[in-house]
Amino acid sequence: MLHEAASGQAAPAATLSSGSPGAFGSDAQTVGAPSLSGYQAYQIIRRNGAVVSFEPSKIAVALMKAFLAVHGTSGAASASVRETVEQLTQNVVRALLRSRPSGGTFHIEDVQDQVELGLMRSGQHDVARAYVLYRERRAQERAAHGEAARAAEPQFMVMDGGERRPLDLRALKSLITSACENLGADVKPEPVLA
Repeated sequence: MLHEAASGQAAPAATLSSGSPGAFGSDAQTVGAPSLSGYQAYQIIRRNGAVVSFEPSKIAVALMKAFLAVHGTSGAASASVRETVEQLTQNVVRALLRSRPSGGTFHIEDVQDQVELGLMRSGQHDVARAYVLYRERRAQERAAHGEAARAAEPQFMVMDGGERRPLDLRALKSLITSACENLGADVKPEPVLA
């Protein structure tokens, strides 16, 4: 949940108006903070390589979810938590924009690193710990999912009649085994298949 909100994945964009956790609309401008249109020069590179627009509200959503994970649902109702999330979001956005003053792209990991740093610097160590542990768990899930996906994919592709298709290893093994039959004791399919 935290990663998805910060990365631009699966989280609805929050309304950017005053009063929302990521209040960056015209009513909630802070000195030196660009307007919403000022973020158009910035983009996020997601883990899958997709490039999406930079939306500070998603950072606010990720921070709020981190606070909820630590403080429970009562934290969302707390004005101090909302103010802390808003301030942290502004700090993270400022740090990111300082690193690329004329626009550019941020990798999602860079954004999440800034969120962690902001939480630690603000003394929110319990929330930072929950955020770090969540990121680690998600990384392990992605790694496990990636390994399973790679194991399920065929390793070799062949051209068959001008069409690219996966190599049928079972059919190839059967063909080699049948070709080696009755050729003598010295001719075995195993060295060919290795």
